Amino acid sequence: MGWTELLVIGVVALIVVGPKDLPVLFRNMGRFAGKARGMAREFSRAMEDAADASGVKEATDSLRGLSNPAKYGLDKVKEATDFTKWEPGSNTAKLAEERAEKAKKIHAASADKAAKRREAEAAAAAEAAQTDAQPDTPVRADPPAAGASQAEAQPDAQPDTETSKTGDKA
Repeated sequence: MGWTELLVIGVVALIVVGPKDLPVLFRNMGRFAGKARGMAREFSRAMEDAADASGVKEATDSLRGLSNPAKYGLDKVKEATDFTKWEPGSNTAKLAEERAEKAKKIHAASADKAAKRREAEAAAAAEAAQTDAQPDTPVRADPPAAGASQAEAQPDAQPDTETSKTGDKA
């Protein structure tokens, strides 16, 4: 409850009970609240004792033990993966060296293939540029379209001037 709610309850209690009996009322309410807390505490203790007697505490302890890595051998896994205790002459070290050498060979082979591919692409691009610079056949103008007039087809020809029946030029 907030302070405003307590203030409202106090004002209502002051009006209903009166100022003379108000301290007695608060004293009795305090005693009742203390007794209620004591009863709740006793109830909690009784429930905990009953849980202990039925074995719930053992189950709780075993569940807590599940989260302990030492009980399940995970500490051995951590020791096995601890690289601060690396032994250079062990079989694991030899396998690691072999894998590292194979990885270097793979990287070198892929780098060589990539370089050859780039060289082939560059050569193809240079060849394409060379063929574009020196065409094999002379470039011809496109033939006139089918619906083009004769004047458009022969650019050297003089266009006819249209004259009307009266002889005026349009």
